[in-house]
Amino acid sequence: MIADWGTDERKLTDAVSVLCGTANGGYPSGNSLLIRGASETVVIDPSVDVVSRGGVPAPVDAVINSHSHEDHIAGNGLFAEARVHVHKADLPGVASMDGLMAVYGLDGDARADFERTVIDEFHFTPRPDAAGFSDGHVFDLGGGTNVEAVHLPGHTRGHSGFRIGSVFFLSDIDLTGFGPYYGDVWSDLDDFEESLVKVREEEADFYVTFHHKGVIEGRDRFVELLDGFHSVIGRRHGAMLEFLGEPRTIADMVSHRFIYRPHVEMAFVDSVEQRSAEMHIARMIRQGEATEIEPGRYRTT
Repeated sequence: MIADWGTDERKLTDAVSVLCGTANGGYPSGNSLLIRGASETVVIDPSVDVVSRGGVPAPVDAVINSHSHEDHIAGNGLFAEARVHVHKADLPGVASMDGLMAVYGLDGDARADFERTVIDEFHFTPRPDAAGFSDGHVFDLGGGTNVEAVHLPGHTRGHSGFRIGSVFFLSDIDLTGFGPYYGDVWSDLDDFEESLVKVREEEADFYVTFHHKGVIEGRDRFVELLDGFHSVIGRRHGAMLEFLGEPRTIADMVSHRFIYRPHVEMAFVDSVEQRSAEMHIARMIRQGEATEIEPGRYRTT
């Protein structure tokens, strides 16, 4: 599916282009990568804009998903003849709707609502033919153009970045003021922090986020943004500790909203708040910062 992106295709190198999404890739859109090798062309994370535009500026041999979230797999069905690849830990979320819902951990009305959303707004198409890769896997596109997978779990179990010469694709390590998202059943706070430490060592001329920041030029600016992004975890943790100055339940923390602002209304918000609160409380208990004073009620020590 070939489409002309005009000035919205930003070429970073001879091989790598960013297909800039609406509002600099603000959700529900995103910034997809197009990598042209001598023998194959791949698109990484085909966004809703890729679907609405009817394709990308070259024939596509393969799609690579950084992870199995609705906005990163929106175009998988558009490229029906192309191979699909995702980290082996996230294969279920690409293969079927049941697998995708398992990633989020939604059930009941919240699941039903979000299933409709991922079909109607994100064009979800199951790809049971998808193949899994592992950390360090290299996709050889010919002519010296390689895409190397870097496993960066935490956001999901299989979340991955990619090295493509002088370009590093960060996917949903998006360096925004919102901070890291680790609110799904397949998310993990400790893994996310380890991934942030790991990715800080990456050397590149260009760092690309799927959302918002888009292209960051130079390592100094990348490290500055990454450190700010990482610091949000500590600020959330401190705010939760302050809130637990009085005995509170997880439900109290969900209602208070430590991740999303009070006006945000989406099917998964309460689930994200609950999962995030549970992980922070588990960390507090491990570190001796809080205790469970009675079943389901917590307070700082």
